[in-house]
Amino acid sequence: MAADRLRLTVLVLAAGQGKRMASKRIKLLHPVAGRPMVSYVVDAVRALRPTRVITVIGHQGDEVRDAIGARSDRYVVQSQRRGTGHAVLCAARELAGSRSVLIVNGDLPTLRPVTLRRLAARHRRSGSALTLVTCVIPDASGYGRVERNARGQVLRIVEHRDANREQRKIGEINCGIYFADASKLMPIVKRLRPNNAQGEYYLTDAVHALIENGEKVVAHVHEDAEEVLGVNSRAELARAGAMLYARKAATLQDAGVTLLDAARTWIDPRAKVGRDSVIYPDVIVEGRSVIGEDCVIRPGSRLVDTVLGRGVEIKDHCVLTDSRVGDGAAVGPFAHLRPGSVLAAGVKVGNFVETKKTRLGEGVKASHLSYLGDAEVGPGSNIGAGTITCNYDGELKHVTKLGRGVFIGSDVQLVAPVRVGAGAYVGAGTTVTQDVPAGALALSRTPQANIEGWVERRKARKRRKSARKR
Repeated sequence: MAADRLRLTVLVLAAGQGKRMASKRIKLLHPVAGRPMVSYVVDAVRALRPTRVITVIGHQGDEVRDAIGARSDRYVVQSQRRGTGHAVLCAARELAGSRSVLIVNGDLPTLRPVTLRRLAARHRRSGSALTLVTCVIPDASGYGRVERNARGQVLRIVEHRDANREQRKIGEINCGIYFADASKLMPIVKRLRPNNAQGEYYLTDAVHALIENGEKVVAHVHEDAEEVLGVNSRAELARAGAMLYARKAATLQDAGVTLLDAARTWIDPRAKVGRDSVIYPDVIVEGRSVIGEDCVIRPGSRLVDTVLGRGVEIKDHCVLTDSRVGDGAAVGPFAHLRPGSVLAAGVKVGNFVETKKTRLGEGVKASHLSYLGDAEVGPGSNIGAGTITCNYDGELKHVTKLGRGVFIGSDVQLVAPVRVGAGAYVGAGTTVTQDVPAGALALSRTPQANIEGWVERRKARKRRKSARKR
C-alpha cells in the first residue's frame, strides 16, 4: 500500500547532542562517508514517499536545517532536551491528521530504505498499534532492553540505567525505529511522565502503556545489527563510514568497476563510476563526482565533485576539486586541479602542475612544474616547464588568454591581463607584459655576457682574504 494512502508522516528525531562524541558539534552533524549522518536518515525515510517528513531539532538546530534543507517538510524545535517522548510531543500538532507515523532516530546513517519498507509491511500484516525494530547483540550495555513474556510477546522496553541485573542480561535491544498508529500512540505520549533515573520522558514508556491498554505491540527483529545500531562514539562513527564505503564498493564491483583493494578505496555513495574503470588503493572519491568508463585512477589521488570523461588517467597523488576532465586526458603525477579547472579531450597535465579557474583546449600539454590560474589556453598549445600566469596584482585577479597552437617556452611569466595570439611563440625565460600578436615571437631576455677568467679571479680573492685572517 502506498505511503500516501496511509497518510504516513515521518518524524526524524534530531535534537540530541551526543555527549559521548566529546565534540563541540552535535553528533548528527558529524560526517559519515562525506555527509552529515542525519542526511542519510532523511534520504532513507523519503524513499517511502511519505506525506510529510518532520524533523525535531534542538541544539545547533540551524546547522541541522542547513544539512537537511528542503528534504524535511517541517522543522519542530525541542527547546529543552527532555527525552524522546518529549521530542514526539513537541511534534504533536504537526502529527494531527496522520494515520501512521514512522519515528526514526537521526543517528542511523546506515539505515536502508528496504529495512523501513519491511517494517511497514510487518506493521500492516500484524495489525499492531506499534511495531518497533530490535536486534540481538552480544554486549547490550547502554541500550534499552526488550523484555518479553514466556510466549515471546513484548512486555516493555527497559532503558539500561533503569534495568535490574536480570534485565541487563537480555541481548535484544531497541533500535529507536517505530511504526505506529498515530491515533493510538499520540494520546499515550501526551500522558507520559518522567518517572525514571534520568528524569526524562521516554518514548519507550509509551510502548509499555500501549500494552497495558490491551494494544498489540510487535518487535520486528532485524538480523543485521550493524545497520540499525545508532552512532554514539567516534569508533561507531568510523564503523558506520566503513559500512557505507563497503556497500558502495560492492555495488560498483557488481556494475563492472575494478577496485584493486576495496578496503583501501573510499568512494562517496553519491559518486558514479563507469564500467571497466580501474581504481587503485588509497584513492578517495568525494561528493557527486562522476568517473566515466575505462578510466584509471592510480594510488593516492583524491577527487572532489569532479567529472571525468572516458578513458581518463589520473596518475599517482593528484588532487582534483570541482573540475572537469575530458575524454582521453591524463593528469599527474602530483598535479593539483583546483575549482573551475576544465580540461578538454586529450589534454596532458603533468607532474607538479597546478590549475585554477582555467580552461585548457583539446590536446594542450602542460607537462611539468607550472601554475595556470585564471587562464584560457587554446587547442594544441604547449606550456613549457616552469611557466606561470601572474594573475593577481595584489587587489584583483586577471585573465590570461592563449590562442590556438601557442608555444610557451620554459620559465615564462605571463603577467595578466595579457593575450597571446594563435600560433605565437614565447621564448624561454620571457616575462610577457604586453599582448603578443598571432604568429609572433616574444622575447624579453637581456643579451648574454661571458666574462672570461671570472672564476679563477674569484678563487684568488678568497685565498687572499683567508690568508689575511691567519
